[in-house]
Amino acid sequence: MSGATTFERSEFEARLARFREMMARHDLGLVLIDRAEFLAWLTGYDASGTRYRALLVACDGEPVLVDRTLDAAPYLEVSPYNEHVSIDDSTDMLGAVVATMQARGGPLDRVGIDGASYNLHVTGFRALEAALPATTWVDLSDDLEALRWIKSPAEIERLRHASGIADTAMAETIASAAPGMTERDAAVTASSAFVRLGADRGECGPITAGTGWDFLHGHTHDRPLEQGDVLHMELVPWFGGYSARLMRNCIIGPPSDEQQAIADRLIALQDEQIAAMTVGASAGAIDHIVREPILAEGLRETFDNVSGYTLGHYPRFSPVASDFSRCFLPESDWELEAGMTFHMYLSARGLAISETVVVTSDGPERLTRIERRLFHT
Repeated sequence: MSGATTFERSEFEARLARFREMMARHDLGLVLIDRAEFLAWLTGYDASGTRYRALLVACDGEPVLVDRTLDAAPYLEVSPYNEHVSIDDSTDMLGAVVATMQARGGPLDRVGIDGASYNLHVTGFRALEAALPATTWVDLSDDLEALRWIKSPAEIERLRHASGIADTAMAETIASAAPGMTERDAAVTASSAFVRLGADRGECGPITAGTGWDFLHGHTHDRPLEQGDVLHMELVPWFGGYSARLMRNCIIGPPSDEQQAIADRLIALQDEQIAAMTVGASAGAIDHIVREPILAEGLRETFDNVSGYTLGHYPRFSPVASDFSRCFLPESDWELEAGMTFHMYLSARGLAISETVVVTSDGPERLTRIERRLFHT
């Protein structure tokens, strides 16, 4: 296994063992995996969904990937497993998956499937049902999400490295800020830093002039920045497929007294929130620490978004940019566990701050380490 972004074989073997424990709980002879997130988690392979492909996991033996002949070599380079069924582009891929299931996949009376997969459309699933009429299909989507919530030490190191890239790129982008530059100029600085520092790619995240309430996912513009503008930056570097996230603001010129007071309050509230992120803490209670005072103090008229969400591996070939399978809302009734990692963020009146945080048995650890303050030119 020689891919630059692979884990040790023992990491994948531990994941496969946990996966098969889940299979046993549901009395399954076979599971079909086709969503990029779980394909990568099980094999290290981040595959395009241009043509359908699927990983077949039985109760024993190696998982089998049914994929294009063109993609066999990339899979074998990064995966710890050697079972690959190569299909030429003139062959019906879904039919090839069914044939492989029948030939070598194991018992087909109960087969697990990812009911939330964006790769298997309704027409495709109906074709599977028609080809295997005696099979009971068991939706494992919730169980699959849960498998990825607790990060291994190796995964946390990826996130730690990505966080270091975010810190350095943010510091360089803030240092470059000046009247007359554009948001695009700031994006060039951040993106260049990503590439130089070893990030997987140069996509930097939202960089925009923040105004009002709706700036967090704003577009990047070419208008020169002026005195009083707020440069909002959310940097999202990937390292080995794992993305850290970090938000800071830089005022062009000195901040107003009101801006400084709002920033100080957001930071204080989030400091309290992060400090409370201990093993066993209620996610709803963690959210309450920031949501209640922000609304009560009139910092925001409404609080429509989550205050944090899961971080981890984000495949290149996925439409899902953030993992909300665990997020912080008033009604969240789950508890924090050691190894969970999150992007915690707050915003109000054109200002925002966020951190990448991991929950450990000794308490929360902030992986992004740049100074927590309102920056200005």
